[in-house]
Amino acid sequence: MTSRLDSQQKVLSFIDQHKEDIIKFLRELISYPSVTGNERDIQNFISLWLRKELAVRVDVWEPDLDELKKHPGYVPVEKNYKDRPNVVGIYEGSGGGKSLLFNGHVDVIPTGPTDAWKSDPRGGLVEDGKGFGRGASDMKSGLAAYSMAMQAIIRTGIKLKGDVVLEYTVDEELSGNGTLAAIIRGYKADAGISGETSSLAVQPASIGRIWFDIHVKGKPAGVQRKWEGVNAIEKGYKIVKAVSDFEEIRMSHVRHPLYPNINETIPCLIGVFNAGSYPSALADTCLLQGSMATVPGEDSDLVKQRFVEHIRTVAITDPWLRDSIPTVKFTGYFAEPSEIPIDHNIVKTVSKSYEEVVRSKPIISGRTGAADIRFLNKYGETPTVIFGPGPTDQMHATNEYARIDDLITATKIYALTILEWCGHG
Repeated sequence: MTSRLDSQQKVLSFIDQHKEDIIKFLRELISYPSVTGNERDIQNFISLWLRKELAVRVDVWEPDLDELKKHPGYVPVEKNYKDRPNVVGIYEGSGGGKSLLFNGHVDVIPTGPTDAWKSDPRGGLVEDGKGFGRGASDMKSGLAAYSMAMQAIIRTGIKLKGDVVLEYTVDEELSGNGTLAAIIRGYKADAGISGETSSLAVQPASIGRIWFDIHVKGKPAGVQRKWEGVNAIEKGYKIVKAVSDFEEIRMSHVRHPLYPNINETIPCLIGVFNAGSYPSALADTCLLQGSMATVPGEDSDLVKQRFVEHIRTVAITDPWLRDSIPTVKFTGYFAEPSEIPIDHNIVKTVSKSYEEVVRSKPIISGRTGAADIRFLNKYGETPTVIFGPGPTDQMHATNEYARIDDLITATKIYALTILEWCGHG
Protein backbone atom coordinates (compact mmCIF):
# COMPACT_ATOMS: atom_id res chain seq x y z
CA MET A 1 0.00 0.00 0.00
CA THR A 2 1.30 3.43 -0.93
CA SER A 3 1.96 5.56 2.16
CA ARG A 4 0.49 9.02 2.63
CA LEU A 5 3.88 10.66 2.15
CA ASP A 6 4.63 8.62 -0.96
CA SER A 7 1.30 9.64 -2.52
CA GLN A 8 1.90 13.27 -1.67
CA GLN A 9 5.37 13.21 -3.17
CA LYS A 10 4.17 11.52 -6.36
CA VAL A 11 1.48 14.12 -6.90
CA LEU A 12 3.68 17.10 -6.06
CA SER A 13 6.42 15.82 -8.37
CA PHE A 14 3.90 15.35 -11.17
CA ILE A 15 2.70 18.94 -10.77
CA ASP A 16 6.28 20.25 -10.82
CA GLN A 17 6.99 18.29 -13.98
CA HIS A 18 3.85 19.57 -15.69
CA LYS A 19 3.90 23.26 -14.81
CA GLU A 20 3.83 24.26 -18.46
CA ASP A 21 0.70 22.16 -18.99
CA ILE A 22 -1.02 23.96 -16.11
CA ILE A 23 -0.08 27.35 -17.55
CA LYS A 24 -1.25 26.25 -20.99
CA PHE A 25 -4.58 25.15 -19.58
CA LEU A 26 -5.11 28.52 -17.89
CA ARG A 27 -4.28 30.29 -21.15
CA GLU A 28 -6.80 28.13 -23.00
CA LEU A 29 -9.50 29.04 -20.49
CA ILE A 30 -8.66 32.74 -20.85
CA SER A 31 -8.89 32.49 -24.63
CA TYR A 32 -12.64 31.91 -24.46
CA PRO A 33 -14.62 35.19 -24.26
CA SER A 34 -17.03 33.78 -21.66
CA VAL A 35 -18.75 37.01 -20.67
CA THR A 36 -21.91 36.26 -18.69
CA GLY A 37 -24.51 35.06 -21.19
CA ASN A 38 -21.88 33.70 -23.59
CA GLU A 39 -20.61 30.64 -21.72
CA ARG A 40 -21.38 27.91 -24.27
CA ASP A 41 -18.00 27.64 -26.01
CA ILE A 42 -15.89 27.45 -22.87
CA GLN A 43 -18.28 24.87 -21.42
CA ASN A 44 -17.95 22.74 -24.55
CA PHE A 45 -14.17 22.92 -24.18
CA ILE A 46 -14.25 21.99 -20.49
CA SER A 47 -16.67 19.08 -20.94
CA LEU A 48 -14.49 17.60 -23.69
CA TRP A 49 -11.37 18.12 -21.57
CA LEU A 50 -12.91 16.33 -18.58
CA ARG A 51 -13.83 13.33 -20.71
CA LYS A 52 -10.50 13.14 -22.48
CA GLU A 53 -8.01 14.08 -19.76
CA LEU A 54 -9.74 12.83 -16.59
CA ALA A 55 -12.04 10.15 -18.01
CA VAL A 56 -14.65 11.03 -15.37
CA ARG A 57 -18.40 11.02 -15.70
CA VAL A 58 -19.54 14.36 -17.09
CA ASP A 59 -22.94 15.98 -16.68
CA VAL A 60 -23.87 18.85 -19.01
CA TRP A 61 -27.25 20.57 -18.78
CA GLU A 62 -28.93 23.91 -19.25
CA PRO A 63 -30.39 25.27 -15.99
CA ASP A 64 -34.19 25.33 -15.98
CA LEU A 65 -35.32 28.90 -15.35
CA ASP A 66 -38.80 27.81 -14.29
CA GLU A 67 -37.35 25.45 -11.70
CA LEU A 68 -34.95 28.11 -10.46
CA LYS A 69 -37.81 30.57 -9.96
CA LYS A 70 -39.41 28.15 -7.49
CA HIS A 71 -36.32 28.14 -5.26
CA PRO A 72 -36.03 30.64 -2.38
CA GLY A 73 -32.43 31.37 -3.34
CA TYR A 74 -33.24 32.38 -6.92
CA VAL A 75 -31.95 35.77 -8.08
CA PRO A 76 -34.06 37.32 -10.88
CA VAL A 77 -32.32 37.54 -14.25
CA GLU A 78 -33.29 38.91 -17.66
CA LYS A 79 -31.78 36.15 -19.78
CA ASN A 80 -32.58 32.44 -19.73
CA TYR A 81 -30.06 29.59 -19.93
CA LYS A 82 -30.47 28.36 -23.47
CA ASP A 83 -27.02 27.47 -24.84
CA ARG A 84 -25.54 28.27 -21.41
CA PRO A 85 -24.91 24.86 -19.85
CA ASN A 86 -23.48 23.98 -16.49
CA VAL A 87 -20.75 21.35 -16.54
CA VAL A 88 -19.96 18.96 -13.69
CA GLY A 89 -17.28 16.28 -13.64
CA ILE A 90 -17.80 13.42 -11.18
CA TYR A 91 -14.94 11.22 -9.99
CA GLU A 92 -16.35 8.16 -8.25
CA GLY A 93 -14.18 6.91 -5.41
CA SER A 94 -13.81 3.32 -4.32
CA GLY A 95 -15.83 3.91 -1.15
CA GLY A 96 -15.17 4.54 2.52
CA GLY A 97 -13.89 8.10 2.12
CA LYS A 98 -15.39 11.57 2.45
CA SER A 99 -16.64 13.39 -0.64
CA LEU A 100 -15.33 16.78 -1.75
CA LEU A 101 -16.91 19.34 -4.08
CA PHE A 102 -15.02 22.05 -5.97
CA ASN A 103 -17.10 25.00 -7.11
CA GLY A 104 -16.21 27.67 -9.65
CA HIS A 105 -17.75 29.83 -12.35
CA VAL A 106 -16.69 30.20 -15.97
CA ASP A 107 -18.31 33.55 -16.71
CA VAL A 108 -16.41 36.83 -16.62
CA ILE A 109 -17.29 40.51 -16.88
CA PRO A 110 -16.71 42.43 -20.17
CA THR A 111 -13.17 43.54 -20.94
CA GLY A 112 -14.03 47.20 -21.42
CA PRO A 113 -11.97 49.19 -23.95
CA THR A 114 -9.30 46.80 -25.23
CA ASP A 115 -6.88 49.65 -25.94
CA ALA A 116 -6.62 50.13 -22.16
CA TRP A 117 -5.03 46.68 -21.87
CA LYS A 118 -1.32 46.05 -22.26
CA SER A 119 -2.11 43.00 -24.40
CA ASP A 120 -5.05 41.12 -25.87
CA PRO A 121 -7.41 40.38 -22.93
CA ARG A 122 -8.03 36.96 -24.49
CA GLY A 123 -4.40 36.31 -25.37
CA GLY A 124 -3.22 34.86 -22.07
CA LEU A 125 0.08 36.73 -22.12
CA VAL A 126 2.59 35.28 -19.64
CA GLU A 127 5.10 37.90 -18.56
CA ASP A 128 7.01 38.76 -15.38
CA GLY A 129 5.65 35.69 -13.62
CA LYS A 130 2.02 36.61 -14.31
CA GLY A 131 -0.69 35.32 -16.62
CA PHE A 132 -2.74 38.20 -18.03
CA GLY A 133 -6.27 38.28 -19.41
CA ARG A 134 -9.91 38.78 -18.52
CA GLY A 135 -10.79 36.12 -15.97
CA ALA A 136 -7.19 35.26 -15.12
CA SER A 137 -7.86 36.08 -11.49
CA ASP A 138 -11.65 35.85 -11.35
CA MET A 139 -11.65 32.95 -11.57
CA LYS A 140 -10.11 30.91 -14.34
CA SER A 141 -6.91 30.39 -12.36
CA GLY A 142 -9.03 28.69 -9.70
CA LEU A 143 -10.71 26.50 -12.30
CA ALA A 144 -7.35 25.59 -13.82
CA ALA A 145 -5.82 24.76 -10.44
CA TYR A 146 -8.48 22.35 -9.22
CA SER A 147 -8.85 20.75 -12.65
CA MET A 148 -5.13 20.10 -12.90
CA ALA A 149 -4.96 18.93 -9.28
CA MET A 150 -7.40 16.15 -10.16
CA GLN A 151 -5.44 15.38 -13.31
CA ALA A 152 -2.28 14.96 -11.23
CA ILE A 153 -3.99 12.49 -8.90
CA ILE A 154 -5.54 10.47 -11.72
CA ARG A 155 -2.40 10.43 -13.89
CA THR A 156 -0.24 9.19 -11.01
CA GLY A 157 -2.58 6.23 -10.57
CA ILE A 158 -3.77 7.08 -7.06
CA LYS A 159 -7.22 5.68 -6.28
CA LEU A 160 -9.34 7.86 -4.04
CA LYS A 161 -11.87 6.47 -1.59
CA GLY A 162 -14.19 9.47 -1.58
CA ASP A 163 -15.98 11.03 -4.54
CA VAL A 164 -14.82 14.35 -6.03
CA VAL A 165 -17.26 16.70 -7.76
CA LEU A 166 -15.84 19.38 -10.07
CA GLU A 167 -18.32 22.16 -10.85
CA TYR A 168 -18.03 24.69 -13.68
CA THR A 169 -21.07 26.95 -13.42
CA VAL A 170 -22.58 29.80 -15.41
CA ASP A 171 -24.01 33.19 -14.45
CA GLU A 172 -22.13 33.87 -11.23
CA GLU A 173 -21.37 37.48 -12.01
CA LEU A 174 -25.03 38.50 -12.20
CA SER A 175 -26.85 35.99 -10.00
CA GLY A 176 -25.16 32.79 -8.87
CA ASN A 177 -28.03 30.82 -10.37
CA GLY A 178 -25.61 28.39 -12.02
CA THR A 179 -24.47 27.08 -8.65
CA LEU A 180 -28.06 27.07 -7.41
CA ALA A 181 -29.03 24.95 -10.43
CA ALA A 182 -26.32 22.43 -9.54
CA ILE A 183 -27.75 22.19 -6.02
CA ILE A 184 -31.26 21.67 -7.41
CA ARG A 185 -29.83 18.89 -9.60
CA GLY A 186 -28.64 17.15 -6.44
CA TYR A 187 -24.91 17.83 -6.28
CA LYS A 188 -23.52 17.97 -2.75
CA ALA A 189 -20.61 16.62 -0.74
CA ASP A 190 -19.28 16.29 2.78
CA ALA A 191 -17.43 19.57 2.20
CA GLY A 192 -16.64 22.02 -0.54
CA ILE A 193 -13.92 24.37 -1.75
CA SER A 194 -14.71 27.45 -3.82
CA GLY A 195 -11.80 28.39 -6.06
CA GLU A 196 -12.79 32.06 -5.99
CA THR A 197 -10.21 34.83 -5.69
CA SER A 198 -8.62 34.79 -2.23
CA SER A 199 -4.93 35.61 -2.84
CA LEU A 200 -4.20 32.16 -1.32
CA ALA A 201 -5.90 33.11 1.95
CA VAL A 202 -8.15 30.49 3.53
CA GLN A 203 -11.56 32.14 3.78
CA PRO A 204 -14.44 30.54 5.67
CA ALA A 205 -16.67 33.58 5.07
CA SER A 206 -17.91 35.92 2.36
CA ILE A 207 -19.79 39.19 2.55
CA GLY A 208 -23.26 39.80 1.17
CA ARG A 209 -24.19 42.38 -1.44
CA ILE A 210 -27.42 44.34 -1.87
CA TRP A 211 -28.18 46.48 -4.93
CA PHE A 212 -30.80 49.21 -4.71
CA ASP A 213 -32.59 51.93 -6.68
CA ILE A 214 -33.80 55.19 -5.13
CA HIS A 215 -36.35 57.25 -7.07
CA VAL A 216 -36.43 60.94 -6.15
CA LYS A 217 -39.18 63.23 -7.41
CA GLY A 218 -38.96 66.95 -8.06
CA LYS A 219 -41.60 69.38 -9.32
CA PRO A 220 -41.70 70.27 -13.01
CA ALA A 221 -41.62 73.87 -14.12
CA GLY A 222 -40.66 75.82 -17.22
CA VAL A 223 -37.07 76.99 -17.31
CA GLN A 224 -38.16 80.64 -17.36
CA ARG A 225 -40.00 80.13 -14.04
CA LYS A 226 -37.80 77.47 -12.52
CA TRP A 227 -38.26 78.91 -9.04
CA GLU A 228 -41.80 77.54 -9.13
CA GLY A 229 -40.49 73.98 -9.49
CA VAL A 230 -38.22 71.69 -7.51
CA ASN A 231 -35.00 70.46 -9.07
CA ALA A 232 -34.76 66.68 -8.56
CA ILE A 233 -30.99 66.90 -9.02
CA GLU A 234 -30.63 69.06 -5.91
CA LYS A 235 -32.87 66.70 -3.92
CA GLY A 236 -30.94 63.75 -5.31
CA TYR A 237 -27.70 65.15 -3.91
CA LYS A 238 -29.34 65.31 -0.48
CA ILE A 239 -30.16 61.59 -0.72
CA VAL A 240 -26.63 60.78 -1.91
CA LYS A 241 -25.39 62.40 1.28
CA ALA A 242 -27.92 60.36 3.27
CA VAL A 243 -26.53 57.16 1.76
CA SER A 244 -23.01 58.24 2.72
CA ASP A 245 -24.20 58.93 6.27
CA PHE A 246 -25.79 55.47 6.42
CA GLU A 247 -22.41 53.98 5.52
CA GLU A 248 -20.74 55.88 8.36
CA ILE A 249 -23.37 54.72 10.84
CA ARG A 250 -22.84 51.07 9.84
CA MET A 251 -19.08 51.35 9.98
CA SER A 252 -19.32 52.66 13.52
CA HIS A 253 -20.95 49.52 14.89
CA VAL A 254 -20.80 46.55 12.46
CA ARG A 255 -18.03 44.12 13.45
CA HIS A 256 -16.87 40.63 12.49
CA PRO A 257 -13.65 38.87 13.60
CA LEU A 258 -12.72 37.83 10.04
CA TYR A 259 -13.09 41.41 8.82
CA PRO A 260 -10.84 43.63 10.97
CA ASN A 261 -10.84 46.41 8.35
CA ILE A 262 -14.55 47.17 8.30
CA ASN A 263 -14.07 50.23 6.07
CA GLU A 264 -13.17 48.10 3.07
CA THR A 265 -15.67 45.41 4.00
CA ILE A 266 -19.09 47.10 4.00
CA PRO A 267 -19.02 50.06 1.62
CA CYS A 268 -22.37 51.66 0.79
CA LEU A 269 -22.42 54.02 -2.15
CA ILE A 270 -24.28 55.50 -5.08
CA GLY A 271 -22.70 54.38 -8.34
CA VAL A 272 -25.24 55.82 -10.79
CA PHE A 273 -26.87 59.28 -10.69
CA ASN A 274 -29.35 59.77 -13.52
CA ALA A 275 -31.54 62.87 -13.71
CA GLY A 276 -33.12 65.20 -16.22
CA SER A 277 -33.93 64.81 -19.88
CA TYR A 278 -33.03 68.14 -21.48
CA PRO A 279 -30.28 70.73 -20.83
CA SER A 280 -32.75 73.60 -20.77
CA ALA A 281 -35.44 72.04 -18.61
CA LEU A 282 -35.80 71.52 -14.86
CA ALA A 283 -35.11 67.92 -13.83
CA ASP A 284 -38.26 66.57 -12.19
CA THR A 285 -37.04 63.01 -11.57
CA CYS A 286 -33.80 61.50 -10.34
CA LEU A 287 -32.72 57.85 -10.22
CA LEU A 288 -29.93 56.82 -7.86
CA GLN A 289 -28.49 53.32 -8.09
CA GLY A 290 -26.04 51.83 -5.64
CA SER A 291 -25.07 48.93 -3.43
CA MET A 292 -24.15 48.03 0.11
CA ALA A 293 -22.40 45.10 1.73
CA THR A 294 -23.24 42.96 4.75
CA VAL A 295 -21.16 40.65 6.94
CA PRO A 296 -21.98 37.11 8.07
CA GLY A 297 -24.42 37.09 10.95
CA GLU A 298 -26.35 40.10 9.70
CA ASP A 299 -30.01 39.79 8.70
CA SER A 300 -30.23 41.17 5.16
CA ASP A 301 -33.91 41.99 5.49
CA LEU A 302 -33.24 43.99 8.66
CA VAL A 303 -30.40 45.91 6.98
CA LYS A 304 -32.75 46.74 4.10
CA GLN A 305 -35.42 47.90 6.53
CA ARG A 306 -33.00 50.16 8.39
CA PHE A 307 -31.78 51.62 5.10
CA VAL A 308 -35.33 52.51 4.03
CA GLU A 309 -36.02 54.02 7.45
CA HIS A 310 -32.83 56.08 7.27
CA ILE A 311 -33.72 57.51 3.86
CA ARG A 312 -37.18 58.37 5.15
CA THR A 313 -35.77 60.01 8.30
CA VAL A 314 -33.55 62.26 6.20
CA ALA A 315 -36.32 63.02 3.70
CA ILE A 316 -38.79 64.29 6.31
CA THR A 317 -36.33 67.03 7.30
CA ASP A 318 -36.71 68.55 3.83
CA PRO A 319 -39.78 70.74 3.12
CA TRP A 320 -40.29 69.14 -0.29
CA LEU A 321 -39.21 65.56 0.29
CA ARG A 322 -41.31 65.14 3.45
CA ASP A 323 -44.39 65.10 1.20
CA SER A 324 -42.67 63.15 -1.56
CA ILE A 325 -40.63 60.49 0.20
CA PRO A 326 -38.07 58.87 -2.15
CA THR A 327 -38.94 55.32 -3.14
CA VAL A 328 -36.35 52.64 -2.38
CA LYS A 329 -36.41 49.40 -4.37
CA PHE A 330 -34.04 46.50 -3.92
CA THR A 331 -33.47 45.23 -7.42
CA GLY A 332 -30.74 43.56 -9.44
CA TYR A 333 -27.95 41.64 -7.76
CA PHE A 334 -28.46 40.27 -4.27
CA ALA A 335 -26.26 37.95 -2.22
CA GLU A 336 -26.54 36.82 1.37
CA PRO A 337 -23.40 36.83 3.53
CA SER A 338 -22.22 33.37 4.51
CA GLU A 339 -19.73 31.57 6.70
CA ILE A 340 -18.73 28.25 8.21
CA PRO A 341 -16.87 27.85 11.54
CA ILE A 342 -13.15 28.61 11.32
CA ASP A 343 -12.50 25.30 13.08
CA HIS A 344 -14.49 23.26 10.54
CA ASN A 345 -12.52 20.24 9.33
CA ILE A 346 -12.39 21.45 5.72
CA VAL A 347 -10.82 24.72 6.91
CA LYS A 348 -8.31 22.74 8.95
CA THR A 349 -7.54 20.39 6.04
CA VAL A 350 -6.93 23.18 3.52
CA SER A 351 -4.80 25.02 6.09
CA LYS A 352 -2.75 21.89 6.78
CA SER A 353 -2.17 21.35 3.06
CA TYR A 354 -1.12 24.98 2.73
CA GLU A 355 1.46 24.55 5.50
CA GLU A 356 2.84 21.40 3.86
CA VAL A 357 3.31 23.19 0.52
CA VAL A 358 4.25 26.74 1.57
CA ARG A 359 5.95 25.92 4.92
CA SER A 360 4.10 28.66 6.75
CA LYS A 361 0.65 29.18 8.18
CA PRO A 362 -2.04 30.59 5.87
CA ILE A 363 -3.91 33.81 6.43
CA ILE A 364 -7.41 33.05 7.70
CA SER A 365 -9.76 35.85 6.62
CA GLY A 366 -13.16 36.72 5.22
CA ARG A 367 -13.65 37.42 1.54
CA THR A 368 -14.57 41.04 0.78
CA GLY A 369 -16.73 39.96 -2.13
CA ALA A 370 -19.88 37.91 -2.44
CA ALA A 371 -19.48 34.25 -3.39
CA ASP A 372 -21.54 31.21 -4.29
CA ILE A 373 -20.70 29.57 -0.98
CA ARG A 374 -23.89 31.23 0.24
CA PHE A 375 -25.90 28.69 -1.77
CA LEU A 376 -23.73 25.72 -0.88
CA ASN A 377 -23.83 26.50 2.84
CA LYS A 378 -27.51 27.40 3.10
CA TYR A 379 -29.16 25.13 0.56
CA GLY A 380 -26.58 22.65 -0.70
CA GLU A 381 -25.72 20.73 2.49
CA THR A 382 -22.06 21.33 1.60
CA PRO A 383 -20.05 23.41 4.10
CA THR A 384 -17.67 25.29 1.84
CA VAL A 385 -14.47 27.29 2.31
CA ILE A 386 -13.01 29.76 -0.20
CA PHE A 387 -9.44 29.24 -1.34
CA GLY A 388 -8.07 30.33 -4.69
CA PRO A 389 -4.93 31.58 -6.44
CA GLY A 390 -6.51 34.67 -7.98
CA PRO A 391 -5.45 37.98 -6.39
CA THR A 392 -8.52 39.60 -4.90
CA ASP A 393 -7.38 43.07 -5.95
CA GLN A 394 -7.26 41.91 -9.59
CA MET A 395 -10.92 40.90 -9.69
CA HIS A 396 -12.55 42.79 -12.61
CA ALA A 397 -9.38 44.86 -13.13
CA THR A 398 -8.01 46.15 -16.41
CA ASN A 399 -4.84 44.14 -17.18
CA GLU A 400 -6.19 41.46 -14.82
CA TYR A 401 -3.65 38.80 -13.93
CA ALA A 402 -2.89 35.78 -11.78
CA ARG A 403 0.58 34.98 -10.49
CA ILE A 404 1.98 31.81 -12.04
CA ASP A 405 3.66 30.74 -8.78
CA ASP A 406 0.32 31.07 -6.96
CA LEU A 407 -1.38 29.02 -9.67
CA ILE A 408 1.09 26.17 -9.17
CA THR A 409 0.95 26.51 -5.37
CA ALA A 410 -2.84 26.33 -5.38
CA THR A 411 -2.75 23.25 -7.62
CA LYS A 412 -0.51 21.51 -5.10
CA ILE A 413 -2.63 22.56 -2.13
CA TYR A 414 -5.82 21.37 -3.81
CA ALA A 415 -4.18 18.04 -4.63
CA LEU A 416 -2.96 17.44 -1.08
CA THR A 417 -6.36 18.45 0.27
CA ILE A 418 -8.08 15.93 -1.99
CA LEU A 419 -5.73 13.17 -0.84
CA GLU A 420 -6.19 14.02 2.82
CA TRP A 421 -9.94 14.61 2.74
CA CYS A 422 -11.06 11.79 0.43
CA GLY A 423 -8.50 9.20 1.50
CA HIS A 424 -6.82 6.75 -0.84
CA GLY A 425 -5.51 3.24 -0.91
